[in-house]
This record gives sequence, C-alpha cells and structure tokens, in this order.
Amino acid sequence: MSDWIDAEAHVERAHDLYEAGRWAEAAAALREAIALNPYQPDWLFNLGVALEADGRYEEAASAFGESYQLRSGDFNAAMAAGVNLVRAGKVRQALTWFDKAEASEPEEVYPAIAKIEAHAQLGEHDEAELAFYMLQQRKPECAEAYSAIAASLLSRGLHDRAVWCLREAARLEPDLPGVQAKLAEAYWQTGRHERARQLFLIELREDPGDVGVLMNLGRLLVEMRRLDEAREKFGRVLELEPDHAEAHAELGFLHEKRGEPSKAIVHLDVARRLAPDNGEVTRRLARLLLDSPKAEDRQRTIELLEAEVERLHRVAERDGQEELSTDGAALAELGELLIDAGAQSQAIRVLSRATRMRPHDARLWHWLGLAHFHASDRASGIDATREAVRLDPRFVPAMHNIALALLREGQWSRARYWLKQGLSVEPEDASLRRLDVQLKLHRLGWSLRWLASVWLLRRRPAPKA
Repeated sequence: MSDWIDAEAHVERAHDLYEAGRWAEAAAALREAIALNPYQPDWLFNLGVALEADGRYEEAASAFGESYQLRSGDFNAAMAAGVNLVRAGKVRQALTWFDKAEASEPEEVYPAIAKIEAHAQLGEHDEAELAFYMLQQRKPECAEAYSAIAASLLSRGLHDRAVWCLREAARLEPDLPGVQAKLAEAYWQTGRHERARQLFLIELREDPGDVGVLMNLGRLLVEMRRLDEAREKFGRVLELEPDHAEAHAELGFLHEKRGEPSKAIVHLDVARRLAPDNGEVTRRLARLLLDSPKAEDRQRTIELLEAEVERLHRVAERDGQEELSTDGAALAELGELLIDAGAQSQAIRVLSRATRMRPHDARLWHWLGLAHFHASDRASGIDATREAVRLDPRFVPAMHNIALALLREGQWSRARYWLKQGLSVEPEDASLRRLDVQLKLHRLGWSLRWLASVWLLRRRPAPKA
C-alpha cells in the first residue's frame, strides 16, 4: 500500500511540475512513480508527453512505445511514438508505428498522412504517392493529404503539380494550418517571389508568432533585396526566441551583404556558439575575421578553422568513415581560408585528405597545390596542380600557377608551354598576360645578351700568326 501511495504522490508532483513548465523534473518524478509501479500505461504516456515537451524526442518515443505495449491497440500512443521518432530523425522506424496506428483506427486519416510525409522525407516518392492514393479512396476530399503530397512533389521539382495540390487543399479547408506557407514556398521555388511574399504575410496574419514562416519570409526578402524588411523579420524571430541560431546566422549573413562586418561578426559569433556544428557559419565568420586588421582576429581565425577540422574528424569517426565528411566546395573553402590565414600545414593536411575522398575534384587539387606553393614546396605544388589540369584541361588558374612556379625555378621553356596552354583557353586572362610579358622581356634580354656577346667576339683582335 505504501508503494502505491508513494507512486501516486510522484504522479501528482509530476503534474504540478509539468504545469509549471519544469518538464525535465516532471519526467524524473514520473520515472520514480513507474519504478514503483511499472504497469501503468497512462503514466508511461505522460512520461512521453513530458519528454516530448523537453525536446527529448527519442526517449519520448520509447515511453510512448512502452505505453502501447501495455495497452495494445492504443492509437494515440502509436501515433505519438511515430511522430517523436520522426522528430528524432528515425523516420524509417516511425513508419512501423504509423502502421500500428492505422491498424488500430482504420478510419483515421492521420496515420496515412504521416506515412506520406515520412516516405517523402526518405525520398521514397512512389510509396508516398501510393499512400496518398490509398487515402483518397477512403476520403477523396482530404485537404491534409493534398498538403502532405505537395511536399513530395516540391522536392522532385514538380512545382506545377505541387501548386495545384496546395490550391486544392486551401479550397477544401481554407483555415488548414500551414497551407498558405507551403503554397508560398512553391511559388518561391518557381520564381514568383512577390506572390510568395503575399502568401507568407497571409499565413502570418493567422499566426504572427510562427517562427518558421518568419524565417522563410526573411530569406525570401533577402533574395528580393529587401534587406531592411528581412532584418525586421529575423529580428522578430529573436524577440520570440533569443537563442534561435538560424536567425542569428541569417542576420550575420545579411549584415555581411550590407558591408557591415562588425555587426555580422557579432551575430555569427552567437550563431556558432548556439550551433557549433554549422560549418557554413564557422567559415563565414572566419573569413570576416581574416579581413580584420587586428592581429588577435587572425589568430582566432586559425583557431576557428582548426576547430572546424577537428569537428569534421569527429563526425567522420562517429559515422564510421575513414575521412572527412562534407561537400567538396566546403572543403575547398576551408583549405582556402587556412591558406589565407597562413596555416599552410593545416591546409595541406585538410586538402590532402579531401583529395583522397574526392580524387576527381579539380578544385581540391588546385588548392592543395597552392598550399604547397605557399609552404615553399614547389615540386609537390606542381604535381598537385598538374593533377587539377589533368582533371580539367580548361582550368586556367592552375595553368597560371604551374607557369609561375616554373618561372621562379628558371625553367623558362616549360613555363612558356603552360602559358601557351592557358592563353589558348583564355586569351584575355590578365594574370596570364602579365606572365607573358615577363617571358617576352626575358627572351628580349637573352637576345640582347647574345647579340652583345657576338659583337664582342667580332671586336676581339685576331691572333697574330
């Protein structure tokens, strides 16, 4: 009897804590109650609710799943488990729970809608369409189904079909949450920016505090070059959520675009502290600090870039990969920034690994060659840069660098060969034309020295017999 009373007390305390917004403590109190009596599906369900509110989605899904096991056929527990698995990025696992929810309540449309969205996230668009058409057989005029399948269509670039589906959703249910925002995104992707802006504003009139819509509208306004309005939207997001990393990042990018580096650095610095795994923010912040005249900013640039390299290594180890895991453009930019910061050894390390990962990326070989040149290793620089030209025979900057390195080694004939190759691709390239002038002056000087030596030989008196 005592255990039962103690468990009930923990449940009552958890309820009060949840109402006070102290979700982690509420979850802890519910766990104490469940430890005393583990056969209460309602307590497990409430534990899932508290964990969901605390943003611990995978744990919440597990709690909802345990609740379902104790009360088989519980539609709400199955749906909640699936939804939280989607939020945790476990979309494949979520589909199993949506199937269970659908089996529990065959007439409910929400499991089918969730399956459409899950298959679309997984890139399984045929399965998403199959789930949509099967739902249509049961409920032909389901606005949410049209809205869900539109996301799949948009991701495939089928904008016209997506617009039609979203219009149909709005016709069937004008007050459907988010439908105007999705339609705005569809118009945005088709280049109809003004119509997209108007639809985002309609959505905000219904829900002025929708952070996702405010962020998208801000990004759209940046594309439309309405920077003051965009800044106001991102600022509004920070009023609602002061620790919104993406809003700080977007404000940083916006101030950078406006030529306000000090303001950009402030926001990007905050964004990086809030989301240290955002590589783009780190690189943009490093580039701004690199342009700063302060010596401490240059040192901090190197520290930021080294931290980013270590982060990429950690990601590779976590994912069981042997090498860095990111796109070639990001790696090339990271290497370029390390070169500009004077950290040549780090640049060579990053770019060497990048070329092993992407051996057919001419840009990476080009930057690796440049890092070797800056490290005074011309032989390795020439080898890497030649590989860039082999991969891309029209890569003029690489040809320029080879020619320049050969000139500095005094190999004028070989330099002339690469110079001609580059000028055949880009006859008006300014850097190549400057090298061409140097070569011509060298040839002129050599010719003058040869003529002078011939003249001196002729002036020399003939030996006496």
